[in-house]
Amino acid sequence: MFVLRFLCGQWCKPTTDEDLESEAYQVLLDVNVGVAALAHDLFHFEITSQVPEGLSKNVVSSKKAQANWYRKLLEAWRAAKPPPKTPEEAARLVIETLKRHQKADVEGLLAFYGLPLPHTLVQLTAGAPISLPAGVKYEFQTFPVDSRAIADGDGMTVYVSTTDPRESSCVPREVQVAAVQRSQARVEKNYTKADAIHEKIIESGYRGIDAPENAMPYGKEAKEELTKIVKGKCLRVLVYGEDQYGRCVADIYCDGKFVQELMLKKGFAWHYATYDQRPELARWEKEAQAKRVGLWASSNPEKPWEWRKKNKKKGQKRIRRKDKSESR
Repeated sequence: MFVLRFLCGQWCKPTTDEDLESEAYQVLLDVNVGVAALAHDLFHFEITSQVPEGLSKNVVSSKKAQANWYRKLLEAWRAAKPPPKTPEEAARLVIETLKRHQKADVEGLLAFYGLPLPHTLVQLTAGAPISLPAGVKYEFQTFPVDSRAIADGDGMTVYVSTTDPRESSCVPREVQVAAVQRSQARVEKNYTKADAIHEKIIESGYRGIDAPENAMPYGKEAKEELTKIVKGKCLRVLVYGEDQYGRCVADIYCDGKFVQELMLKKGFAWHYATYDQRPELARWEKEAQAKRVGLWASSNPEKPWEWRKKNKKKGQKRIRRKDKSESR
Protein backbone atom coordinates (compact mmCIF):
# COMPACT_ATOMS: atom_id res chain seq x y z
CA MET A 1 0.00 0.00 0.00
CA PHE A 2 2.82 2.36 0.82
CA VAL A 3 5.58 3.75 -1.29
CA LEU A 4 8.07 5.32 1.09
CA ARG A 5 9.89 3.93 4.09
CA PHE A 6 9.36 6.30 7.02
CA LEU A 7 11.40 5.57 10.13
CA CYS A 8 9.80 6.23 13.48
CA GLY A 9 12.06 8.61 15.29
CA GLN A 10 12.01 9.90 18.81
CA TRP A 11 8.22 10.37 18.66
CA CYS A 12 8.41 13.66 20.49
CA LYS A 13 8.81 17.27 19.46
CA PRO A 14 12.32 17.41 17.97
CA THR A 15 12.96 21.14 18.03
CA THR A 16 11.89 24.39 19.62
CA ASP A 17 9.29 26.64 18.05
CA GLU A 18 12.13 28.96 16.98
CA ASP A 19 13.88 26.09 15.21
CA LEU A 20 10.68 25.13 13.40
CA GLU A 21 10.10 28.72 12.30
CA SER A 22 13.69 28.94 11.06
CA GLU A 23 13.29 25.63 9.20
CA ALA A 24 10.04 26.80 7.61
CA TYR A 25 11.66 30.08 6.56
CA GLN A 26 14.57 28.20 4.99
CA VAL A 27 12.08 26.03 3.10
CA LEU A 28 10.58 29.16 1.54
CA LEU A 29 14.03 30.39 0.58
CA ASP A 30 15.07 27.05 -0.92
CA VAL A 31 11.86 26.27 -2.78
CA ASN A 32 10.79 29.71 -3.98
CA VAL A 33 14.05 31.42 -4.94
CA GLY A 34 13.35 30.97 -8.67
CA VAL A 35 9.76 32.21 -8.29
CA ALA A 36 10.93 35.27 -6.37
CA ALA A 37 13.62 36.01 -8.97
CA LEU A 38 11.11 35.83 -11.82
CA ALA A 39 8.64 38.08 -9.99
CA HIS A 40 11.42 40.59 -9.26
CA ASP A 41 12.55 40.65 -12.90
CA LEU A 42 8.99 41.07 -14.19
CA PHE A 43 8.30 44.10 -12.04
CA HIS A 44 11.76 45.47 -12.76
CA PHE A 45 10.91 45.14 -16.47
CA GLU A 46 7.68 47.08 -15.88
CA ILE A 47 9.74 50.01 -14.59
CA THR A 48 12.79 49.87 -16.85
CA SER A 49 11.72 47.81 -19.91
CA GLN A 50 14.99 45.92 -19.44
CA VAL A 51 15.29 42.12 -19.47
CA PRO A 52 17.77 40.45 -17.08
CA GLU A 53 21.47 40.41 -17.87
CA GLY A 54 22.69 36.96 -18.81
CA LEU A 55 19.37 35.72 -20.16
CA SER A 56 20.70 35.73 -23.73
CA LYS A 57 23.14 32.95 -22.77
CA ASN A 58 20.18 30.65 -22.12
CA VAL A 59 17.91 31.50 -25.07
CA VAL A 60 18.22 31.83 -28.85
CA SER A 61 16.00 34.83 -29.63
CA SER A 62 16.95 38.50 -29.63
CA LYS A 63 16.54 40.94 -26.75
CA LYS A 64 13.63 42.51 -28.62
CA ALA A 65 11.87 39.13 -28.58
CA GLN A 66 12.79 38.68 -24.92
CA ALA A 67 11.14 42.01 -24.08
CA ASN A 68 7.98 40.76 -25.79
CA TRP A 69 8.02 37.65 -23.54
CA TYR A 70 8.35 39.71 -20.40
CA ARG A 71 5.45 41.93 -21.45
CA LYS A 72 3.24 38.88 -21.88
CA LEU A 73 4.48 37.26 -18.67
CA LEU A 74 3.88 40.45 -16.68
CA GLU A 75 0.27 40.57 -17.88
CA ALA A 76 -0.26 36.89 -17.13
CA TRP A 77 1.33 37.25 -13.68
CA ARG A 78 -0.94 40.15 -12.78
CA ALA A 79 -4.00 38.29 -14.07
CA ALA A 80 -3.24 35.16 -12.05
CA LYS A 81 -5.41 34.93 -8.92
CA PRO A 82 -3.50 34.11 -6.79
CA PRO A 83 -0.10 34.64 -8.43
CA PRO A 84 2.27 31.65 -8.65
CA LYS A 85 3.83 30.62 -5.35
CA THR A 86 5.63 27.38 -6.20
CA PRO A 87 8.18 26.58 -8.93
CA GLU A 88 5.64 24.27 -10.59
CA GLU A 89 2.97 27.01 -10.69
CA ALA A 90 5.45 29.55 -12.10
CA ALA A 91 6.67 27.06 -14.72
CA ARG A 92 3.11 26.33 -15.85
CA LEU A 93 2.40 30.06 -16.21
CA VAL A 94 5.53 30.54 -18.34
CA ILE A 95 4.77 27.50 -20.51
CA GLU A 96 1.14 28.49 -21.10
CA THR A 97 1.95 32.16 -21.78
CA LEU A 98 4.78 31.40 -24.21
CA LYS A 99 3.30 28.26 -25.77
CA ARG A 100 3.55 29.71 -29.30
CA HIS A 101 7.23 30.54 -28.93
CA GLN A 102 10.26 28.39 -29.67
CA LYS A 103 10.79 25.40 -27.42
CA ALA A 104 14.46 26.33 -26.93
CA ASP A 105 13.48 29.80 -25.68
CA VAL A 106 10.83 28.54 -23.27
CA GLU A 107 13.11 25.87 -21.81
CA GLY A 108 16.02 28.32 -21.69
CA LEU A 109 13.93 30.84 -19.76
CA LEU A 110 12.79 28.16 -17.30
CA ALA A 111 16.38 26.98 -16.82
CA PHE A 112 17.54 30.57 -16.25
CA TYR A 113 15.26 30.74 -13.17
CA GLY A 114 15.79 27.14 -12.11
CA LEU A 115 12.12 26.28 -12.76
CA PRO A 116 10.92 22.80 -13.77
CA LEU A 117 11.12 21.97 -17.47
CA PRO A 118 7.89 20.96 -19.27
CA HIS A 119 8.64 17.21 -19.39
CA THR A 120 9.26 17.08 -15.62
CA LEU A 121 5.92 18.57 -14.61
CA VAL A 122 3.33 16.08 -13.40
CA GLN A 123 -0.45 16.23 -13.30
CA LEU A 124 -1.62 14.77 -10.00
CA THR A 125 -4.81 12.71 -9.94
CA ALA A 126 -4.95 11.33 -6.38
CA GLY A 127 -5.92 13.93 -3.81
CA ALA A 128 -6.11 13.36 -0.08
CA PRO A 129 -9.16 11.23 0.83
CA ILE A 130 -11.98 12.96 2.72
CA SER A 131 -12.90 9.77 4.55
CA LEU A 132 -10.56 6.93 5.46
CA PRO A 133 -10.15 4.39 2.64
CA ALA A 134 -11.12 0.79 3.26
CA GLY A 135 -8.45 -1.10 5.14
CA VAL A 136 -6.94 1.86 7.00
CA LYS A 137 -6.45 0.95 10.66
CA TYR A 138 -5.50 4.41 11.91
CA GLU A 139 -3.93 7.70 10.85
CA PHE A 140 -1.72 10.32 12.46
CA GLN A 141 -0.21 13.71 11.73
CA THR A 142 3.52 14.36 12.07
CA PHE A 143 5.48 17.41 13.12
CA PRO A 144 7.18 19.34 10.27
CA VAL A 145 9.82 17.12 8.67
CA ASP A 146 13.41 18.13 9.41
CA SER A 147 15.57 17.97 6.28
CA ARG A 148 18.36 16.39 8.34
CA ALA A 149 16.05 13.45 9.08
CA ILE A 150 15.66 12.52 5.40
CA ALA A 151 18.01 9.60 4.86
CA ASP A 152 17.39 8.82 1.19
CA GLY A 153 14.68 8.78 -1.46
CA ASP A 154 12.36 6.58 0.58
CA GLY A 155 13.48 6.92 4.18
CA MET A 156 13.20 9.52 6.92
CA THR A 157 12.59 9.95 10.62
CA VAL A 158 9.20 11.43 11.50
CA TYR A 159 7.96 12.81 14.79
CA VAL A 160 4.54 12.87 16.43
CA SER A 161 3.35 14.53 19.61
CA THR A 162 3.55 12.40 22.74
CA THR A 163 1.38 14.96 24.55
CA ASP A 164 -1.52 14.68 22.11
CA PRO A 165 -3.46 11.46 22.89
CA ARG A 166 -4.88 11.39 19.36
CA GLU A 167 -1.36 10.98 18.01
CA SER A 168 0.48 9.15 20.78
CA SER A 169 -2.24 6.47 21.04
CA CYS A 170 -1.19 5.32 17.55
CA VAL A 171 2.47 4.93 18.50
CA PRO A 172 3.52 1.32 19.24
CA ARG A 173 3.89 0.74 22.98
CA GLU A 174 7.51 -0.41 22.70
CA VAL A 175 8.41 2.78 20.82
CA GLN A 176 6.77 4.95 23.49
CA VAL A 177 8.75 3.16 26.23
CA ALA A 178 11.98 3.46 24.27
CA ALA A 179 11.39 7.18 23.69
CA VAL A 180 10.99 7.74 27.45
CA GLN A 181 14.13 5.71 28.15
CA ARG A 182 16.09 7.65 25.57
CA SER A 183 14.98 10.99 27.02
CA GLN A 184 16.03 9.84 30.50
CA ALA A 185 19.41 8.69 29.19
CA ARG A 186 20.00 12.10 27.63
CA VAL A 187 19.06 13.83 30.89
CA GLU A 188 21.67 11.64 32.59
CA LYS A 189 24.14 12.53 29.79
CA ASN A 190 24.51 8.86 28.96
CA TYR A 191 24.66 9.54 25.23
CA THR A 192 26.00 6.09 24.34
CA LYS A 193 22.88 4.51 25.83
CA ALA A 194 20.66 7.18 24.26
CA ASP A 195 22.13 6.54 20.81
CA ALA A 196 21.67 2.78 21.23
CA ILE A 197 18.01 3.28 22.17
CA HIS A 198 17.56 5.61 19.21
CA GLU A 199 18.79 2.86 16.89
CA LYS A 200 16.19 0.55 18.45
CA ILE A 201 13.45 3.13 17.96
CA ILE A 202 14.09 3.62 14.26
CA GLU A 203 13.76 -0.09 13.58
CA SER A 204 10.03 0.66 13.45
CA GLY A 205 9.14 2.33 10.17
CA TYR A 206 7.10 2.38 6.99
CA ARG A 207 7.75 0.86 3.61
CA GLY A 208 6.17 0.73 0.20
CA ILE A 209 7.63 1.65 -3.21
CA ASP A 210 11.37 1.62 -3.63
CA ALA A 211 13.66 4.53 -4.46
CA PRO A 212 17.29 4.18 -5.58
CA GLU A 213 19.73 3.77 -2.69
CA ASN A 214 22.05 6.74 -2.08
CA ALA A 215 25.01 4.88 -3.60
CA MET A 216 23.06 4.05 -6.76
CA PRO A 217 22.65 6.23 -9.86
CA TYR A 218 19.85 8.76 -9.18
CA GLY A 219 19.99 8.01 -5.44
CA LYS A 220 21.11 11.55 -4.64
CA GLU A 221 18.46 13.02 -6.95
CA ALA A 222 15.71 10.89 -5.36
CA LYS A 223 16.69 12.11 -1.90
CA GLU A 224 16.72 15.73 -3.10
CA GLU A 225 13.26 15.33 -4.65
CA LEU A 226 11.78 13.84 -1.49
CA THR A 227 13.39 16.63 0.51
CA LYS A 228 11.77 19.25 -1.73
CA ILE A 229 8.36 17.62 -1.28
CA VAL A 230 8.30 17.12 2.52
CA LYS A 231 10.91 19.43 4.06
CA GLY A 232 9.32 21.61 6.73
CA LYS A 233 5.87 20.09 6.07
CA CYS A 234 3.52 18.12 8.31
CA LEU A 235 2.57 14.73 6.90
CA ARG A 236 -0.68 12.82 7.05
CA VAL A 237 0.00 9.10 7.45
CA LEU A 238 -2.71 6.49 6.77
CA VAL A 239 -1.63 3.13 8.19
CA TYR A 240 -3.00 -0.11 6.74
CA GLY A 241 -0.97 -2.61 8.75
CA GLU A 242 2.54 -4.08 8.90
CA ASP A 243 4.79 -5.79 6.39
CA GLN A 244 6.85 -8.94 6.98
CA TYR A 245 9.54 -6.88 8.70
CA GLY A 246 7.14 -5.31 11.21
CA ARG A 247 7.10 -1.92 9.48
CA CYS A 248 3.90 0.03 8.95
CA VAL A 249 2.33 -0.13 5.50
CA ALA A 250 0.91 3.33 4.87
CA ASP A 251 -0.05 6.06 2.43
CA ILE A 252 1.59 9.47 2.88
CA TYR A 253 0.08 12.85 2.05
CA CYS A 254 1.82 16.22 2.11
CA ASP A 255 -0.21 19.41 1.57
CA GLY A 256 -3.01 17.19 0.24
CA LYS A 257 -0.70 15.60 -2.35
CA PHE A 258 -0.09 11.87 -2.54
CA VAL A 259 3.67 11.52 -2.03
CA GLN A 260 3.81 8.13 -3.71
CA GLU A 261 2.26 9.55 -6.87
CA LEU A 262 4.71 12.46 -6.94
CA MET A 263 7.79 10.26 -6.58
CA LEU A 264 6.59 7.75 -9.17
CA LYS A 265 5.54 10.32 -11.78
CA LYS A 266 8.79 12.25 -11.40
CA GLY A 267 10.74 9.06 -11.99
CA PHE A 268 12.46 8.87 -8.61
CA ALA A 269 10.92 5.64 -7.34
CA TRP A 270 9.98 2.20 -8.59
CA HIS A 271 6.60 0.59 -8.15
CA TYR A 272 7.39 -2.19 -5.66
CA ALA A 273 4.66 -4.62 -6.75
CA THR A 274 5.68 -7.18 -4.13
CA TYR A 275 4.20 -4.88 -1.46
CA ASP A 276 1.49 -3.04 -3.39
CA GLN A 277 -0.47 -4.20 -6.43
CA ARG A 278 -2.60 -1.09 -6.95
CA PRO A 279 -2.84 -0.55 -10.74
CA GLU A 280 -2.48 3.23 -10.49
CA LEU A 281 1.02 2.85 -9.06
CA ALA A 282 2.07 0.75 -12.05
CA ARG A 283 0.42 3.28 -14.38
CA TRP A 284 2.24 6.23 -12.80
CA GLU A 285 5.55 4.41 -13.14
CA LYS A 286 4.85 3.73 -16.82
CA GLU A 287 4.03 7.41 -17.38
CA ALA A 288 7.44 8.43 -16.03
CA GLN A 289 9.11 5.69 -18.06
CA ALA A 290 7.43 6.91 -21.26
CA LYS A 291 8.57 10.49 -20.58
CA ARG A 292 12.09 9.27 -19.68
CA VAL A 293 12.23 11.43 -16.57
CA GLY A 294 14.30 10.80 -13.46
CA LEU A 295 15.94 7.38 -13.35
CA TRP A 296 14.16 6.46 -16.60
CA ALA A 297 16.59 8.71 -18.47
CA SER A 298 18.81 5.65 -18.21
CA SER A 299 18.10 2.93 -20.78
CA ASN A 300 18.32 0.11 -18.24
CA PRO A 301 18.21 1.38 -14.63
CA GLU A 302 19.02 -1.17 -11.96
CA LYS A 303 16.22 -2.08 -9.57
CA PRO A 304 17.10 -1.14 -5.97
CA TRP A 305 16.02 -4.53 -4.53
CA GLU A 306 18.33 -6.29 -6.99
CA TRP A 307 21.13 -3.87 -6.14
CA ARG A 308 20.70 -4.57 -2.41
CA LYS A 309 20.65 -8.32 -2.98
CA LYS A 310 23.83 -8.14 -5.06
CA ASN A 311 25.66 -5.96 -2.53
CA LYS A 312 24.49 -8.13 0.38
CA LYS A 313 26.11 -11.14 -1.30
CA LYS A 314 29.33 -9.15 -1.78
CA GLY A 315 29.32 -8.28 1.91
CA GLN A 316 28.83 -11.91 2.89
CA LYS A 317 31.75 -12.95 0.67
CA ARG A 318 34.01 -10.34 2.30
CA ILE A 319 33.04 -11.63 5.76
CA ARG A 320 33.80 -15.24 4.76
CA ARG A 321 37.19 -14.24 3.36
CA LYS A 322 37.99 -12.41 6.58
CA ASP A 323 37.00 -15.43 8.67
CA LYS A 324 39.24 -17.67 6.60
CA SER A 325 42.23 -15.33 6.86
CA GLU A 326 41.84 -15.09 10.65
CA SER A 327 41.70 -18.88 11.02
CA ARG A 328 45.08 -19.36 9.30
